[in-house]
Amino acid sequence: MLLTLTTTHRPATDLGHLLVKHPDRVQSFDLPAGTAHVLYPEADEARCTAALLVEVDPLKLGGGRGRRQATTPDSFTLGQYVNDRPYATSSLLSSALAKVLRSALRGESRDRPQLAAAAIPLEVRVPVLRCRGGAELAVRVFAPLGWTVAAIPIPLDEAYPEWGDSRYVDLTLTGTLRLADALNHLYVLLPVLDDAKHYWVAPDEVDKLLRAGAGWLADHPERALITRRYLAHRRALAGEAMARLAELRLADEPPADDSIEGGPSTGDGIESGPSTEAPRASLAVRRREAVLAALRDSGASRVLDLGCGGGALLTALVADRRFTEVVGTDVSSQALALAARRLRLDRLPERQRDRIRLWQSALTYRDDRLRGYDAAVLMEVVEHLDPPRLPALEDAVFGHARPGTVVVTTPNVEYNVRYEGLGAGRFRHADHRFEWTRAEFAAWVDRVATAHGYTATIGGVGDEDPELGCPTQLAVLSRTDTDIRKEETT
Repeated sequence: MLLTLTTTHRPATDLGHLLVKHPDRVQSFDLPAGTAHVLYPEADEARCTAALLVEVDPLKLGGGRGRRQATTPDSFTLGQYVNDRPYATSSLLSSALAKVLRSALRGESRDRPQLAAAAIPLEVRVPVLRCRGGAELAVRVFAPLGWTVAAIPIPLDEAYPEWGDSRYVDLTLTGTLRLADALNHLYVLLPVLDDAKHYWVAPDEVDKLLRAGAGWLADHPERALITRRYLAHRRALAGEAMARLAELRLADEPPADDSIEGGPSTGDGIESGPSTEAPRASLAVRRREAVLAALRDSGASRVLDLGCGGGALLTALVADRRFTEVVGTDVSSQALALAARRLRLDRLPERQRDRIRLWQSALTYRDDRLRGYDAAVLMEVVEHLDPPRLPALEDAVFGHARPGTVVVTTPNVEYNVRYEGLGAGRFRHADHRFEWTRAEFAAWVDRVATAHGYTATIGGVGDEDPELGCPTQLAVLSRTDTDIRKEETT
C-alpha cells in the first residue's frame, strides 16, 4: 500500500526536516505486519514528494501467538491470509504513520520548528483506498478540515465497465495546512474509511482518537460516524468518546450557532447519506481561524485568551510557534482543568509546557498578571456578562491590562432569524445576557476605543447575509504606537 505527500513550499526539501527522513536515503522500518519504507521519488527546491510504502506480510498479519484477531472484512477461514490488506490502504497504513512519522504527527521539528508550526501547501495521494461509503463519504470527512478532495472510484474491471465500480477509490487531497494536522487527519480517517481495523481495539484507543483529533474532531459534522468507525463499532467506547467530545464542545462554546452554520450533523449516530452541498467548516472553526489571522497580522507573540473555556483557541495558539507565550484565563476552575487536559499539559515536553499558563481570573477585576502582553482575545465572552458589569470588564482589560491589540468576537443578533427555530428576540444560548445588533456593537467598540486610546476595525465571520450581515461580529482594537511608546517610557 502506498501514500505520497508532496509540497511546493520553498525550499521544498525542507519536507525532509519535518518528516525527519533524509531525501537522499531510503529508510525501512519493521512493523508487526510487515515492513514500511520511506523514500523520495522527487526532491528539489521547487517540489518534494515523500512516499510511504508498506509491504504487508500475510503470514505476519494472520499469525502471531496469542494475538487476538480484530474485525476484518473477510469472514472465511483463509481471510486472514487471502485479502486486500497488502494492496489497499487501510488501518495498517495508519499504524505505519504512527510509528514511522511520530515526530511529524506531534508537530515537532528540532531543525525547522517554525515551519512545523506553519501551514504549507500539501498534496496527499492514496492511489488505492478501501472506502466503505464511496467517494461521497471521502468528501464528507475530509472537506470540512480544509481539504480539496478528489476521490475517483476505481472500476471493478476496466475491461468490463458494465460491472460498475469497486469498493476502492483513488484519493487526492490538496490544501494548505500544518503538516502535523494533515498527518493526524490521515491517521484517524484512513481506518474510518476502510472501516475494518486489523488489530484489537482496546479502551486506550479512545485517548488515541481524542489526541489525534484535538482541535478538529469535536466540531466535525461527521464526528459520530468517525468515532464509531474508528473504535470498530464498539458501543461502549464510542459512547465514552462522544461524551468527552460533547464535554469539550460545551466547555468551548454553546453549540447552537456552530451546528447550524456547519451544515447537517450526524450527531445522532446515524450514518447519513451524502449531502447535496459541499461540507463547510463550522462557525466555531471559522471564528478561531479569523481570530488567529488577526493575531498574526498584529505581530503579537505573547497572547492572552481571556475567558478561555475548555481551550479550543489555546490549542490553536500553542500549535503556532510564533506565539512564544500563551496564557489562558477563566473564572471557572473546571474549565481550566478541561483546557489543561485538552492541551495534554502533563505530557508535553518541558520546553513546550513553559510557553503555556493557565490562570483563574475574573475579567471584571483588575489582575496585575495580565499587564504587558502583546494581544488579548475576548472570543464569545462579553455576551455572557450582565450589561451593568461591562464597564468593569472595560476597565480591567482596556484600562488596566492594556494589551497592544484586543480581538473581540460576539454574535450578531440580527442574524438569528436565519437559524431554524431561533426567531427574533431569542439568543443563541441560555447563558447569553444580551446579544448586540451591528449598530450596537459598533457603538460599544467606538466608545471603548475612544476612552482607552485604541483604534478599531470591525468585520464579520461566517457567510454574509446581504441584509443581516455575518453571524459573528469581530473587532480588532489596536493601541497607537505613540501611546505604547509613552507608556514604555513612563
